[in-house]
Order: sequence, then structure tokens, then C-alpha cells
Amino acid sequence: MELKDQIITEIKKIYDPEIPVNIYELGLIYDIKVENKNTAKVKMTLTSPNCPVAESLPKEVKDSIMQVEGIDKVDLDLVWDPPWDKTMMSESAKLELNL
Repeated sequence: MELKDQIITEIKKIYDPEIPVNIYELGLIYDIKVENKNTAKVKMTLTSPNCPVAESLPKEVKDSIMQVEGIDKVDLDLVWDPPWDKTMMSESAKLELNL
């Protein structure tokens, strides 16, 4: 399994505290790249800038990616553009939330 897939597997274990769907299916992860074979570069957002987990969620994502064997460094970029909305959710997330 590729490192990127392993990273996605780890990220899928993290759930938004307000919505019972993991943050990957919610569409909060905009981009994942593995550079130099050991550095994960991740672009993510939150459902809103006032999200109660604005401090803890990025750290949780970083910590979980560090669990992937072979990853020594995580560059996490918290971005607000494009702003998150419900259209970014996967089909399974929409089904789960009856949207």
C-alpha cells in the first residue's frame, strides 16, 4: 500500500466532533502529498473558522499521520480557501447524514 493510502486510512479514523462522519469523507482534507519519501504535506480546512476543534483537530491529524511507518515529518497547512461546504462531502457521507 502506498504511503498516501496509509495516510488516508489514518485520517479516516478522525471524526468531526459535531458530525458523525470522518474528516476525510467530509471533504476537510484538500490535498495530501508525500515528498522526499518521508514528508507528508497536507492541506486541510475545518467546517468553520469558529469550529470548536480549530486548535486540536489539526494536531490530531498530524499525530495520526505520524503513526504511518516511514513518515518522519508532517507539514500541515490549515486553509480557508476554498471555504468548505456540504458539496465537498463524499457520497457516502451525504447518505449517512441523509442529505
